[in-house]
Amino acid sequence: MEKTLNRIHPVSDPEATYFLQVSWEKDLGAGFGLLLSDCQCAWTGKVSEADISREAADIEMDREKYVDELRKALIAAEESAGKYNFVISRDEQSKACHFSYERNLKDGSFRLGSLKLQEVPSPAEVLKELIGHCLDSLGKLQAKTEHLQRENERLFSSWSDVEKRLEKCVEAKEELEADLYSRFVLVLNEKKAKIRNLQKLLSEARESAVDAKCSRDSIATTQMVIKKENNYDASTDEESENPAGASLPSALERKDSSLLASPDLVDPAPRRKRRQRTTKPAGTGAKVAAYEAEQPAQEKAGLGSQGQRCPDWDLETLENSCEPEDLFEDM
Repeated sequence: MEKTLNRIHPVSDPEATYFLQVSWEKDLGAGFGLLLSDCQCAWTGKVSEADISREAADIEMDREKYVDELRKALIAAEESAGKYNFVISRDEQSKACHFSYERNLKDGSFRLGSLKLQEVPSPAEVLKELIGHCLDSLGKLQAKTEHLQRENERLFSSWSDVEKRLEKCVEAKEELEADLYSRFVLVLNEKKAKIRNLQKLLSEARESAVDAKCSRDSIATTQMVIKKENNYDASTDEESENPAGASLPSALERKDSSLLASPDLVDPAPRRKRRQRTTKPAGTGAKVAAYEAEQPAQEKAGLGSQGQRCPDWDLETLENSCEPEDLFEDM
């Protein structure tokens, strides 16, 4: 059985103090017993489950809510001070006591329940029971307090250990951060150095590509210039070959004039000479060799460098033109 003891002040006499003990088995809604005392007299009574249901129906309130209101009014009276009122009226003739409990509202109050308490023949026993209940409650509270105190000390010790461990963890974390930061700085510097090297290599590669392109362009330009110069030299050589070829007939003319100036020769065999007109004379090669020997060294060198480029002055033409007998055949 569970019991609670509260101190209440009736509305009719706020200066008076009464002690109210409520006892129940399992649930307050199944019924409870009341014990009221002013330290001189004592009254007792019981409220059944049917009485609780009837009171809830009279005030038109749900039973569960009504039981909750009874719990707040009778068990937690000191916590709910000012919200509930208690009315105590004593009957001197029957030595009974009417006890009622009400709920305060803004505009008034309504009664939760009431019952008639009977006087106890031996109030001393009631007081003894109340004092025993108070002592038991005090012992329980002291034991609970000691348990809570020990639990508090244990928690404080655990908190101290956790705080020390936390400080160590913070120190280890700071050391780890410093180590990681130093390593990160090294890695970062290495990466920066690699990036700079790669950028340098890239710039060098770009410069080398630009230089190679420029060199290729310059080589192409030089080849074009050389080709143009070769073409210009070839045209110049052709122009220079023409005067050299033109000087050759003048030399031949001089040779022919020298031959004309020489004394006349008597041909003993004119028919043989006519037959030799259609064939190449046997002494023509020797005469051409003698003619080339008489040319100046500069003109001979010019003819050798040109490689016989002039097609108008070949060897056969020279041999035919240098035959003196052909010049004076009709004479």
